[in-house]
Amino acid sequence: MPAVFLVSDTHFGHAGVCRFLRDDGTKLRPWDDPAEMDEAMIKAWNDRVRPTDKVYHLGDVVINRKAMKTLARLNGDKVLIRGNHDIYPTKTYLQYFDEIYGVRVLADMILSHIPLARDSITERFNVNVHGHLHANVIMSPENDKMPDYRYMNACVEHWDYTPVSLDTMRDAVKERQKLHGYTPGQAWGNGTGPD
Repeated sequence: MPAVFLVSDTHFGHAGVCRFLRDDGTKLRPWDDPAEMDEAMIKAWNDRVRPTDKVYHLGDVVINRKAMKTLARLNGDKVLIRGNHDIYPTKTYLQYFDEIYGVRVLADMILSHIPLARDSITERFNVNVHGHLHANVIMSPENDKMPDYRYMNACVEHWDYTPVSLDTMRDAVKERQKLHGYTPGQAWGNGTGPD
């Protein structure tokens, strides 16, 4: 049976991302050269994802058009949730992706590139899995020392620069919710309870 994976912000071909720094001043990514970065992430992707698996890429796939050919080397049936850097015509992406969306519901998750506003996440969606923030996380308004249980970041910086399985993501969501004392189906946010 095919597995399902999530990934975001690969930034294939992006020299600048190799120079970006985290808030603590350390390098965001361990590579100095985008070609080296691309090859390492392609290998990690293909070591984990089989050709028949499904991968939801939550945006910012490539930064320059010449890196687009990298996508042909990646295993899996790919679905793109467009990000702010996915600026090329849709037909360009359809050469490599089976489907393209702005936002996508996957069971009890809502997938987006940029995190959704808290008020737009209802109990219908267990969590907003997103990208865009790279190494950062959205902190809880109830406890600013803990990540918000309504969000999970799928950026490669959080998952060893490779796609994360849906099962692993679900386990991470459950663990974060448990830390907050939240259980799915419990009323939260707007207090209306499950649909």
